[in-house]
Amino acid sequence: MRDRITGSEALMRALQTEGVTTIFGYPGGSIMPVYDALYDYTRGQTKCFDHILVRHEQGATHAAEGYARVSGEVGVALVTSGPGVTNTLTGIADAMLDSTPIVVIAGQVPITALGTDAFQEVDLVGVAQPISKWSYQIRHADDVAWAVSRAFYIARTGRPGPVVLDFAKNAQTELTDWQPCRVDFVRSYVPYPKLDSEAVSRAAELINGARRPLALVGQGVELAGAQDELKALLEKADIPAGRTMLGLSALPSDHPLNVGMLGMHGNYAVNLKEQECDVLIAIGMRFSDRVTGNLKTYARQAKVIHIDIDRSEIDKNVKTDVAVVADCKESLPALTALVSKASHAEWRESFRQLDERERTLVIEPAIHPTDGPLLMGEVVNAVAEQVRRDAILVTDVGQNQLFATRYFKYYHKRSICTSGGLGTMGFGLPAAIGATFGAPGRQVCCFMGDGGFQMCIQELGTIMEQQTPVKMILMNNNYLGNVRQWQDMFWQRRKSFTRMMNPCYEQIAVGYGIPYQAVTDRRDLAAAVSRMLSTDGPFLLECAIKEDDNVLPMTPPGMNVNDMMLSLNEE
Repeated sequence: MRDRITGSEALMRALQTEGVTTIFGYPGGSIMPVYDALYDYTRGQTKCFDHILVRHEQGATHAAEGYARVSGEVGVALVTSGPGVTNTLTGIADAMLDSTPIVVIAGQVPITALGTDAFQEVDLVGVAQPISKWSYQIRHADDVAWAVSRAFYIARTGRPGPVVLDFAKNAQTELTDWQPCRVDFVRSYVPYPKLDSEAVSRAAELINGARRPLALVGQGVELAGAQDELKALLEKADIPAGRTMLGLSALPSDHPLNVGMLGMHGNYAVNLKEQECDVLIAIGMRFSDRVTGNLKTYARQAKVIHIDIDRSEIDKNVKTDVAVVADCKESLPALTALVSKASHAEWRESFRQLDERERTLVIEPAIHPTDGPLLMGEVVNAVAEQVRRDAILVTDVGQNQLFATRYFKYYHKRSICTSGGLGTMGFGLPAAIGATFGAPGRQVCCFMGDGGFQMCIQELGTIMEQQTPVKMILMNNNYLGNVRQWQDMFWQRRKSFTRMMNPCYEQIAVGYGIPYQAVTDRRDLAAAVSRMLSTDGPFLLECAIKEDDNVLPMTPPGMNVNDMMLSLNEE
C-alpha cells in the first residue's frame, strides 16, 4: 500500500530526492501549508534541511544564486504568492541572464480562485515565462513529484538557469499517493548537443594554422567543470587567454597564459589584441556588448571559433567561422587531441608591452597611491593580499564591482559571484550569504558601494541571525559612483541625483550586532583588513573612498574595443 501524504509533504520528499539541503525563504499565507510541513524537516532527528529566513524575497533569490554559483548545485527559494513572488522576479531575471540554476517555489491561491482577483493572486507563470527556463503551475498534489523532478532537471542541465514552480494552495493540502519520480528526459529539450567531430576538426585546423591565436574564456567553462580541460588546450597550443567577468576564476590569475579580463573596464592588452589576433576562440561565452564594443568593427581580421553549449548564441552577435556546439567538458578534450603542440612566444610577448603601460599608468597609481583619500583599487588590493587562496569574491554592481573584479586574485574554481548580464544593484549582500552556505569553510569577501548596500541592507538581519561569516567591505564614496563617472565623462558633469546622503553605518552595524571598523587613513588599512579576516563570523569594514575615483581603463560605450582609454584626458 502506498503512502498517502499531503502535497506539501510530497514537496519535502521531492526536495530530499533532489539532494536539497538548504532553502532560502520567507513564509506567507499561500505557502503556509508547505511551511508547516517544513517544520518537521528542520528539527530534531528528522532534520534534513537548513531553512534560512531572509528579510526580503529578492534576498532569497540572490542568496539561492550565490549558493548555486559557488557550490555547483541548484539553489532553492521558497516564497508566498502575490508580492512575495513578484519580489523574486529581479533574481529570476538575473539568474536567467547569468545561467544560474535556481528553483523558485511560490505559493498560489487555490485553483477554484484563479482568475477572480483573489487576495495576493498574480499570474506567475505568465509573468515568469519570459525570464525563466521553465515555469509551471502545480494544480494538484499528484503532480508534485513529477513537477519538482522536472524543474531540477531543467534548471541544472545544459545551459543552467532558473525554473519557477507556482504551487496552488489546494495542491499543498490535497492527499496523494507518494512515489518518487526521476525525470531525465524532456521531449524537444536537448541539454547536451551531440558533438560534431567535423566541426572540431575544422576548429583544430584553424588553431594549428594560427600565428596569433587568442582565447576568450567565459563562465561556460566553470559551469561545465572544465577548468582542467581548458588549461590542457591552452598549454598544448600555447594560446593566451582573456576571461570575461563571470569567467575570471576559470583560469588562475597567476597562470602564464592568463592575459587579463575582457570588456569595457577590462585589461588594456587583451582588449587591444582582440583586434590583432588571427584566430579568436570563444569558449563558453556569449559575446556581450560589454566585451565586443562596436560590433561592426569587432575582430574583423580574425577567424572566429565559437564553442558553446547553447546553439542560440552562435552567430547571435558575432559571425563565426566554426561553431562547436557542445558542453565544454566534452568539446575541449576533443579539440585538444587534434591541436598541435605549438609555441607563440613572440605573440605572447607583445601583450607584455601593453601590460606594462597599463601597470605604469593605471594599476600602480590605483593600488599604491601616495597621498589623498583612499582609492577603491587599493582597498581591493589590500584585501586580496591577505585573503586565503581559495577566497570567494562576491560583489554588488557599479564601480565597486569593476574595481573588485580587476584587482582581486583567483586561484580556485568557482571563486567569483557577481551580477553580470542584469547588473543588479543589491545583489551582493544576499548572494554573499548564499555563498557562505554553498562553500562553508571558504572566506567570502563581499565588496559593495553605498548605493547597492542600501538596496538590500535588510539582509543584515539574516546575517545577524545566522552569524554568516561574510566579510563586508563597504567602499563609500557618497555617490552612485558608476553613474557619476558617466555623468562626468559624457553628460557635461551634470550630476543629476547621484550624490547620496548616507546613514551612520556604524550605528547600523551596532544595531545588528555586527563587528565594524571604519578606515579613513591608508596607514590603517592593512591592520583593519587583518582584523576583519581574523574575526569569527561577519564583519563590516567601511572605507571612505575618494568621491571622484574613476574606473580605468575604459572603452566608451559604442566605441571600438581597441579605443580603450587609459586616462580621462584621452580624446
